[in-house]
Amino acid sequence: MHRYQSACEYTTKVPYQLFISEEAREQLRTLPDELRRNIGYRLHRMQQEFAGDIKKLEGPRSHYRLRIGGHRVLFRINANIIEVYAVKQRKDAYE
Repeated sequence: MHRYQSACEYTTKVPYQLFISEEAREQLRTLPDELRRNIGYRLHRMQQEFAGDIKKLEGPRSHYRLRIGGHRVLFRINANIIEVYAVKQRKDAYE
């Protein structure tokens, strides 16, 4: 380590904490295993890097969706907490 390197070069991103509501857990349990694994991978990636096909929803503040094929993961953000409140097919997600 060079003594003149910036301290910020050695800090890591603080990932988001992930909370999945009981309702969203029930919705996940009804999905096929392969889709559940894909959603789990995408949630992990979003938690670590806030990456993926994420879009802010109109209306309520801090509400977003993560698109995973024909499904949508609906969530809100509060500070560094991602709260997933629904996992639905696209046709049912915005009712």
